[in-house]
Amino acid sequence: MLSLHINDETAQLKAVVLGRADGQGEPPRIADAYDPKSMENLKFGTYPKQKDMIEEMEAVKKILERYGVKVYQPEFIPKCNQIFARDIGFVIEDKFIKANILPERERELTALHKSLDKIPDENIIQFPEEVHVEGGDVMPCGDYIFVGVYRGGDYSDMISARTNRYAIKALQTLFPRKKVKSFNLRKSNTNPRKNALHLDCCFQPVGNNNAIIHRDSFLENEELEWLIDLYGEDRLFEVTEEEMYHMNCNIFSISPDVVLSGEKFTRLNGWLQKNGITVEAVPYAEIAKQSGLLRCSTLPLIRE
Repeated sequence: MLSLHINDETAQLKAVVLGRADGQGEPPRIADAYDPKSMENLKFGTYPKQKDMIEEMEAVKKILERYGVKVYQPEFIPKCNQIFARDIGFVIEDKFIKANILPERERELTALHKSLDKIPDENIIQFPEEVHVEGGDVMPCGDYIFVGVYRGGDYSDMISARTNRYAIKALQTLFPRKKVKSFNLRKSNTNPRKNALHLDCCFQPVGNNNAIIHRDSFLENEELEWLIDLYGEDRLFEVTEEEMYHMNCNIFSISPDVVLSGEKFTRLNGWLQKNGITVEAVPYAEIAKQSGLLRCSTLPLIRE
C-alpha cells in the first residue's frame, strides 16, 4: 500500500507520478487544443515533436531516480497526451483527490489505476461534478492550501479556467484544519502572455520560505498583497511577462535544497543558486510549448 503524505511543496520528495510523452500521436487540430499557447504553436508550426518531449521527460526521470525518488508513470494510452500528470489529481495529507477535468481527458485518470490500487479506498476522493479543480491550481503549504480560481462571469466560456469557486468550499470541508486561500487569476483563451492556466504558472514556493511570482497574473490586488506580505518582498523572485510565458514559475522541488528547473531560465537559476539551492537544469522548452513545465508533469505522492 502507498502511505500518501504531502503537506507542502518543497519537503524531501520520496514518490511521484511522472507523466509520459510516448503516446502523443499526431498533433491535435487547433480547434481541439486546450490552451492558447498550444494553439499558438499549432498555428505557427512549432508544436513540439513527440521524440523531443520523450527525451525531455527521460532526463527528468533520471534526475529524480538519482535522488532516490520512486517514480511511477501512467499506463500507456495510444494517441493521448499524458504529459501533465498534475492536472488529473493531487495529494494533500493522506488523501488523493481526483480532479474533475475536461471531459476529453477522462482517459488520463484511468491510466493511473495501478498506482491508485495501492491507496486505501477511503483515501481516494472524488468531488461532486459541479466542483471543478485541477492539480496545477492547488498548493498545500503547511497550514494553508492555496487555490488558483477564476471567478469571472464568463467562466463557462473560458477553456483556460479550470478551477471554480466550488472547489474552495469543497477543499475547506475536506481539510477543516487548513486555511484555504484562493486567488483569482487572469485568463485568456487567445493570448498566452495574458493567461495563467493554473496557479503554478504564476506562483511557486521554493526553498525555505521563498517564492517565485508573476504579479500581473493576479486579478485581485488585495489577494496579491496578502501573498506578498506572507513571504516578504525580499524573499520573492518576480518574473517578467516573457519569463511567465516560458513557464519560469513552473519549476519543481525535490527538496528545500534541490530544484528541477529549465536550463534556459538563466536569471531565475542564478537567484536560486544565490539562495543556496542546487539547480538541476533540464531541457524542457518543447514541453513548455503546451503551457506546462516541471510541476505540471509531476504528481507528488509522498514527501517527508
